[in-house]
Amino acid sequence: MYRLIEVKTRKEIRDFINFPLNLYKNNPYFVPPLYGDELKLFRKDDYHKKYNDVAFYLVYEGKRVVGRIQAILSYRSNEIRGLKQVRFTRFDAIDNQEVVHLLIEAITKFAKEKGMNELVGPLGYSDMDREGLLIEGFDELSTFEEQYNFPYYQKLLEKEGFTKDVDWVERKIFAPKEIDEKIGRVTNIMMKRAKLHVVRGLSSRQIISRYGEGFFDLIDKEYGDLYMTVPFSKEEREEMIGTFKMILSSRWIRIIVDENDKVVGAGLCFPSIGKALQKSGGRLTPCALIRLLKSLRKPKILDLGLIAIDKEHRDSGVAWAILLELMKMLKDGQIEYCETNLNLEDNSGIQNNWQRFETILHKRRRSFIKKIS
Repeated sequence: MYRLIEVKTRKEIRDFINFPLNLYKNNPYFVPPLYGDELKLFRKDDYHKKYNDVAFYLVYEGKRVVGRIQAILSYRSNEIRGLKQVRFTRFDAIDNQEVVHLLIEAITKFAKEKGMNELVGPLGYSDMDREGLLIEGFDELSTFEEQYNFPYYQKLLEKEGFTKDVDWVERKIFAPKEIDEKIGRVTNIMMKRAKLHVVRGLSSRQIISRYGEGFFDLIDKEYGDLYMTVPFSKEEREEMIGTFKMILSSRWIRIIVDENDKVVGAGLCFPSIGKALQKSGGRLTPCALIRLLKSLRKPKILDLGLIAIDKEHRDSGVAWAILLELMKMLKDGQIEYCETNLNLEDNSGIQNNWQRFETILHKRRRSFIKKIS
């Protein structure tokens, strides 16, 4: 007998966070989120609750958790797009249709009570959250930024009436065998004519303190038309800027500014920390911290966070300047490759960029949609 509950108590919160850790125990491809970050989502003062209505659900079989899901009503996303949607995220379950039906039934009821008419996901609070259901690439290590799931998830959702909304693809990108010096010279000439330059000689903390707000302004401006993106709130900006200061080296940050020191281009990579967190289940134990610091100092893999270019400067060499900087990062002898993370399959701009590199398309994720009225 299966039993659905809405998460309320401390024990239920622990069960919700621990379920994927148990479900994917010893799975070599699953990378957990930070345990502390997941706990924050249940705090009464969690800033996400200022902009969203949320609910968390669990399904038990006796005392054993067999499924979980979170519902998010993003008022900002719906207002921007004129939609009446509820997002779902943190969806995990055993391979059982009845369990998944109970979870979908719960978020459907939540959505209808709020006057909504569609379910969509997996999607989080913003574009920086884990999103998309893995539908190809189950034998590839997940990145810290994204969620792993078993192959049967797609079948279970489709039997509940969900269909494809969009797909993202992910690539491994490798350094080109040679960097064309002519491209570098032409790019430099174009940048000088437009009075643009790459920021050099600053520490990561200096770069983030000086250009952090400009970076997020650029992201909001240039990502605003992409699928289901939501402008970053003041609290999200502050939290991410604090995180960037702790984990990022200036080696992996590229900022391009104009003559007025305004950010017009940015590229951000993160050292891959997935393996460092696997053994501890996302908890920052002393051993996990040692592994994490080693990964940050001497990464073998980079995760591509974001690339953004001001539309007004796309003919000024900025795109090529960012790509050349990425090529130089990959030419570093210790870096094996870079993970692109999620790129929309129909985003021709970003897809065309990767033609300049040696790449392997190795994962695909999907956002599903279902009408409920």
